[in-house]
Amino acid sequence: MSGRSVFARGRVARTICALAGGSALLLAGCASNTEGGGSPSGEDTVAVEVDKVDAIAATLPEKIASSGKIIVGVNIPYSPNEFKDPSGKIVGFDVDLVDAVGKVLGVTPEYTEADFDKIIPSIQAGSYDMGMSSFTDTKEREQSVDFTTYFSAGVQWAQPAGKSVDPTNACGLRVGVQTTTIEDLEEVPAKSAACVAAGKPPIEIVKFDSQDDAANAVALGKVDAMSADSPVTAYAIKQSDGKIEAAGEVFDAAPYGWPVAKGSPLAQTLQQALQHLIDDGTYRTIAENWGVEAGVITTSQINGATS
Repeated sequence: MSGRSVFARGRVARTICALAGGSALLLAGCASNTEGGGSPSGEDTVAVEVDKVDAIAATLPEKIASSGKIIVGVNIPYSPNEFKDPSGKIVGFDVDLVDAVGKVLGVTPEYTEADFDKIIPSIQAGSYDMGMSSFTDTKEREQSVDFTTYFSAGVQWAQPAGKSVDPTNACGLRVGVQTTTIEDLEEVPAKSAACVAAGKPPIEIVKFDSQDDAANAVALGKVDAMSADSPVTAYAIKQSDGKIEAAGEVFDAAPYGWPVAKGSPLAQTLQQALQHLIDDGTYRTIAENWGVEAGVITTSQINGATS
């Protein structure tokens, strides 16, 4: 399982940095909530045009429909899903997707920053209409809120281009992780312990304060591989100008979802709007623009938790 979670899955410390600047790998440090880079650009980026769908918009709760806006609680940074570009604008895959959903519904998303752990309580209290922060849809969380699923995320390793690293047999290798992530605290240590138990050398876990530093280390050959949440790794690969590539398949996948108040009809409205974008191809285009198409889904669900 990956994604943002209060029980140490995916990012534990919410400080992931983007790879800065187009296709270049820059050794830049993290700001408190602003990451390098911005909206993807280049000849492989496709603009999307989305029209309002009256039949779906008609299902919006009256409060949202009459106000013309939907209040979205978000915690940043977590590139490429949600982070700030150098101008301070909140951008990302999630943002582009929710913006497109807003156009289907004829309302404008209003992004409000909050501590991650306060977003669900604020939805329950009625302060936010929905959350948008790479939430993993879990059975535990479904007791408090409902989710509309929109993506499948897991763990993904990356390696220098042309190398061959097997994440299931990395004994003796140097593997980069961002400190305090699930990859740092659980996933790679467990693999290393298995190596030792089998009489093989442990994995040398190399910790970095930011994900861009880990990716730089891979590109420069300072580590043999890195491990991160799948959309983070996919974005790093897209930004690396061919210097790094995927090592193995995505594993431990689980759904991301947008949380809304328990029993709210908004969950079904969001599901219909997203399914419309899935069916007409807009959803995949947005994912491809950010390099995260490996996690696209074909059917949005209400409360699709697997564990």
